[in-house]
Amino acid sequence: MSTSQNYDIIIVGAGIAGCALAHGLSTVPRAKPLRIALVERSLAEPDRIVGELLQPGGVIALKRLELESCLEGIDAIPVKGYCVAKGGETVHIPYPDSHEGRSFHHGRFIMKLREAATKAKGVDVIEGSVTELIQGDYSKQILGASVTKKGENGAEDTKQSLFTDLVIVADGCFSNFRNQIMGETSCKPVTKSHFVGAVLEDAKLPIPSHGTVALVKGFGPVLLYQISEHDTRILIDVKNPLPDDLKGHILNNIVPQLPSNLHLPIQTALNKDRLRRMPNSFLPPIEQGTRHSKEGAILIGDSWNMRHPLTGGGMTVALNDVVMLRDLLVSLPDLKNWKSIKDALHDWHWSRKPLASTVNILSVALYDLFGADSDELQVLRTGCFKYFERGGESVNGPVSLLSGIAPSPALLAYHFFYVAFYSIWVMFTHPTTVSPSPESVTNGNGHVNRNGHANGNGHSKGLKPNLKRPSIAQYPALCVKSVLVFWTACVVFGPLLWSEIRWWSPLDTTKRNQVAMKALLPFVVLLVALSGNIPGAEFLSVR
Repeated sequence: MSTSQNYDIIIVGAGIAGCALAHGLSTVPRAKPLRIALVERSLAEPDRIVGELLQPGGVIALKRLELESCLEGIDAIPVKGYCVAKGGETVHIPYPDSHEGRSFHHGRFIMKLREAATKAKGVDVIEGSVTELIQGDYSKQILGASVTKKGENGAEDTKQSLFTDLVIVADGCFSNFRNQIMGETSCKPVTKSHFVGAVLEDAKLPIPSHGTVALVKGFGPVLLYQISEHDTRILIDVKNPLPDDLKGHILNNIVPQLPSNLHLPIQTALNKDRLRRMPNSFLPPIEQGTRHSKEGAILIGDSWNMRHPLTGGGMTVALNDVVMLRDLLVSLPDLKNWKSIKDALHDWHWSRKPLASTVNILSVALYDLFGADSDELQVLRTGCFKYFERGGESVNGPVSLLSGIAPSPALLAYHFFYVAFYSIWVMFTHPTTVSPSPESVTNGNGHVNRNGHANGNGHSKGLKPNLKRPSIAQYPALCVKSVLVFWTACVVFGPLLWSEIRWWSPLDTTKRNQVAMKALLPFVVLLVALSGNIPGAEFLSVR
């Protein structure tokens, strides 16, 4: 059986962005109230290992959407900052000015958002799978969506065609419609690692009500934060390719480098539950509403823009995107007018940049430092930790950027390169480990562990490093290494900044060539003028 229905807006996906946008659009006064369809494949409570830490900037956006009540009644935990742990040392990184975030079970928060969307005026929440976007026969405009509702008690599935002025796709990182909407400009997400997650019971973190980032030598960082009264989420970064024995990798290589009070809860969790993983993907935003993309459709959330989840900035970016897009859409009198929507999309793309680009760049840059896999990155990681130990603005500035309180790419660049130069200073002035003492670390069988740590079955006798400051004789080599360290910092930061400045897809060679020609044209004209081949060139001569 097939039916049809008309709406002003169809939103595909009832996750963070979809629910927030449906509710946000319904609360803004309008001459003609909007009819919105919010379509979700399954309205059962989702169970994910990410999307469980909301930064203060996200809490602020939630309040602007009048959805702050969704943080109540879900056993959410106040988050007051971070603790970074490295080799037995810790540094406290509190949020400034008493700002707070929240951490929680992802599914509970989603169900609260769906409840708010269901109660919103003019919003129909529909449980069904969007099988395709309906496209015009003679145009590339999206006209609606085909939805299949599963029949109950063995009944036949129901197919429904929903027609609309505008389709907004918020179907997440594994989007089924990204390529169709973006066309030739669609990019494939880049995945360098996965987060492997579990839930620890009654674990004690170094600083209560703070997220913990543990820097693990030779491997990616480990992130821990409390998500309810008794539950703590642990996310272990594992780089590609994934090892065949994930559990053994974690027990032998990761756990021995974490605070000792976490060893037993982690071992219990690994024995009790299955390990779950999620790709850590990066997808830079490409401007929508261009000649390559489909008319009548918009992407939002992870379906359009992703960053590394290490900094917990995904929901903050999504909710701020919702606030800005809502304000732009409700100001348009006619959602059928694609030209006006196209102009709004251009404004949205650039108005979101201060916050989105700051969080996007910081997430990947910080991951590159914390997951250092080269000597130069290890120097930067050590310098970053020492930079945090300075306290004051060396903490307030970076954590304000990370939390979404200070949306400023310029401030991010300042602190990033300050860390780079400070790392070089630390390399020259601070003592480093030159060799271990004869006392070794055994694995319980009398054998020395290769990484200097006892494995999960052994006992550690402790490693006593031999620390020594660099001598003057080492300065020439360190000068060379300093150049390499600074170059590495540029290689990390530069491409990320370019991915935010560039508004076209890297696959769009036509647009790239046009921009290059326009950039070179003034220099070509100046060169021709200085050669004296055009009238009036003598006025440009240098005397």
